This record gives sequence, C-alpha cells and structure tokens, in this order.
Amino acid sequence: MNFMEWAVQASVIVIGLSILIIFLRLIVGPSIEDRIVALDLLSANAIAFIAVYSIQKNTTTFLDVGIILALLAFLSTVAFAFYLGRREKQ
Repeated sequence: MNFMEWAVQASVIVIGLSILIIFLRLIVGPSIEDRIVALDLLSANAIAFIAVYSIQKNTTTFLDVGIILALLAFLSTVAFAFYLGRREKQ
C-alpha cells in the first residue's frame, strides 16, 4: 500500500467520524443556529467526501456533483441567515 492509498483511506475515516459528530450536533444542538451551522458543516464534509471518492476512483466526474452541492449549500445557508434575520426583527 503506497502513501496515496493510505492517505485516501485515512481521509475517509476522518471524514466519516466528523460526519457522525456533526449529526450529533444536529440532533442535540440547543438552538436553531447550532443546527444551521451543523447543516452547513455537513455539506462541507459531503463535498470533501466527494473529492476523496473522486481521487480514490481516479475520475473527475464526481467533482461536478461537489460543485453543485457547494452552490446549493451556499444558497441554503444564505436563505437560513435571511430567515433568522427577519425572525429576530419581529
């Protein structure tokens, strides 16, 4: 096993563990802001997982999916922030 295979396997393990921790924060999070940050972080980890999977399979096809996911995650974070800003004004 060369260094690149080892690094990809280690990355998958670390990303998987971080996704589990993020799900815990998503469920337990005491406020809606904590849950929104957890969702944003979950999307960032999903993008990282897609990138590592693309490296593992030696293809660039999945990177388009990662880019689309990043755009959707950004838009949803902005929408949640807008919602929370309007909620606090009322």
